[in-house]
Amino acid sequence: MLVSLVLLLLGALAAVVTPRLMARAEWPEREPVVALWVWQCVVAGVLLSFALSMTFSAAAAWQAVRGHVFAPAPHAVVEAYALAAYGPWSAVMAVLLALGGVWTAAMLTREIRRVRLERGRRRAELLVRSPLMPGEEPGSGRLVVLEGERPDAWWLPGAAPRLVITTAALGRLKGRQLDAVLAHEQGHANARHDWLLNCSAALASGFPQVPVFAAFRGEMHRLVELAADDTASRRFGRLTIALALVELNEERGVFGPCPTPDAQMPLRVKRLLAPAGRLTAGRRLRLTAAATLLPVIPLLVAFVPALSALG
Repeated sequence: MLVSLVLLLLGALAAVVTPRLMARAEWPEREPVVALWVWQCVVAGVLLSFALSMTFSAAAAWQAVRGHVFAPAPHAVVEAYALAAYGPWSAVMAVLLALGGVWTAAMLTREIRRVRLERGRRRAELLVRSPLMPGEEPGSGRLVVLEGERPDAWWLPGAAPRLVITTAALGRLKGRQLDAVLAHEQGHANARHDWLLNCSAALASGFPQVPVFAAFRGEMHRLVELAADDTASRRFGRLTIALALVELNEERGVFGPCPTPDAQMPLRVKRLLAPAGRLTAGRRLRLTAAATLLPVIPLLVAFVPALSALG
């Protein structure tokens, strides 16, 4: 039972402290891809801590669960966990954590359903605005040009992904700016950023009071755009993608004095025009390795009594 409490406290501590530490750090803006990986590892570590805590609590509360969890373990290992000493409290903890797991699965299912419905609606709207020509097969082209007065471009993921761009955007983007915008959207598609956005949205909507999940959703929306900007800038230059972003968003008022829903756009342009410089390869490697080890910590905590008994 002590292991269950330690795992629960470890997950709660990571859920509260990590958003504060990441908010103070300056390097995520310089290395958004590394920051995306760090956030994924942190969330995985938190979820794994809670899942292991639930497992050990259930094993302490019910003999049937204990028999399945510790079936191949020697008697000394089972005794090292002292599972039989905390029956009532362990049952309450196991039930609460199990309800949290069920709620998480329900939120993920709801988010998947919502995304599918929204994607179907947008594809139907796209088919109305850009109908198939005689002899054209559905999904035969990845680029779709829509007649529209508002300059815009977006990636529509799915089984037959499409890159959609309006005629107004084609009229405003000059030279390599169009290629830079296409590379930006292609960067989202190649990295499957839609999966990150959907998972973070499900966790944040299911547990809005948990700091790490709320921060995870906010940072995913910001970091995936920065990562796609960097993908485009490596091919076509920072100035090119910055000018393309200005051309696409100038008429929306995002660069004015009043706050807008897309308040990150001016910061993205400023970052492209005045880059802070990347971290060294060694520091990127150390950050990546440290983040990869985060989900391992709950596993080490869980196996410490067993290793001590066997040692």
